[in-house]
Amino acid sequence: MSKKIFNVLFLCTGNSARSIMAEGLLNKLVAGRFWAFSAGSHPTGKVNTFALERLEKEGIVLADARSKSWDEFTQPGAPALDFVITVCDNAAGEVCPVWPGQPITAHWGLFDPAAVDDNVKRIAFAQAFAILERRIALFTSLRLESLERMALEQQVREIGRKGEGDSVSACCDTEANPSPSDQIDSYL
Repeated sequence: MSKKIFNVLFLCTGNSARSIMAEGLLNKLVAGRFWAFSAGSHPTGKVNTFALERLEKEGIVLADARSKSWDEFTQPGAPALDFVITVCDNAAGEVCPVWPGQPITAHWGLFDPAAVDDNVKRIAFAQAFAILERRIALFTSLRLESLERMALEQQVREIGRKGEGDSVSACCDTEANPSPSDQIDSYL
């Protein structure tokens, strides 16, 4: 009997950087156990070149990466989602669509590496990637099949509270979030 493949949707406002990196990273790390997607509430229409550059440096190539709307995942024929994770505070504060199947939702707040000064942008993308990598490693270490839904939901949400950029979405919970410049300064 084959194991269930869990579908995970990473959300950000523009779907151009953080959510794209999370999608690529999860698909590379645990192919066959998870299938990751990304989308945005107000997609920019293009993927940030620094995000693609960081992914390539990590050995991840997303040839078909595109900035897309979260509406694609509410339509008939869209993948049945098991998890919906917001990675930016703007998307977290918005009213989320009603996701078919009632997936587990969580918020893993993360500073916007695209919003920093150009002279530290590559450093910011590397730091954002590292945070996502730690969170995804924690996520993929959970024993999803053996946890009850409420316990699993609590653990997935807790991952976003561990480490930098913590904030929890309006669709999930609420917490304060350090500013991007404070978070960058703590790394430099």
